Amino acid sequence: MSTDYREDYDGQASTYEAGDRFNDRLALRETRSSRAPAAIVAAVLVSLICLYVLLEAALKAIGQPAWLLEPRDFAAWLNQLPENVPTLILGTSGVLILFAGLFFFLQGVLPGHLHRHVLPSRRGIAVVDDEVLASSLALRARTRANVTEEQVLVTVSRTLVEVQLRPTSGIPVEESAIQSAVEDELQRSYIDPMPEVRVRVSTSGVVGQ
Repeated sequence: MSTDYREDYDGQASTYEAGDRFNDRLALRETRSSRAPAAIVAAVLVSLICLYVLLEAALKAIGQPAWLLEPRDFAAWLNQLPENVPTLILGTSGVLILFAGLFFFLQGVLPGHLHRHVLPSRRGIAVVDDEVLASSLALRARTRANVTEEQVLVTVSRTLVEVQLRPTSGIPVEESAIQSAVEDELQRSYIDPMPEVRVRVSTSGVVGQ
């Protein structure tokens, strides 16, 4: 009987581990930006170059004049680089090509992040947009400070929550109290990753309504 219990326990543990791995992959997919736009741009550029080369080769094969450049003349022009091109144009072209290559390289290597955070859920994962999270935190901050909606601005990024607040004239606002309230709201949501909170209270107030 102990053997059967052990097998059942191992089976449940394997199921939980597989579920955790699936949730991790799902969270990465929902919080990281797609590389499809960069891949599409690269594919279109390569396709256009290949089509142009094919067109020039076809025109050469049927004895027609080149559409833009004669392949033999273009090869000779490349062979004479860099003497046949002004230094300024050559340097500018090299920098542009370097930036283009660096852009596609970073798109392929670095993980892009969407403006989203992951919330814990019993049935998988829940994803919340940073705008929705900022709205919730702004409500908590203005309730604690007793100010209107126009007096609070909250911006949320992956690792930072910034709260900018303009108090009502004649009513002091404790910056530490606002920060504690916002941090408490974040801790209640259990978002991942947990961002840092920064609160800035303006020295100039607004007239109360």
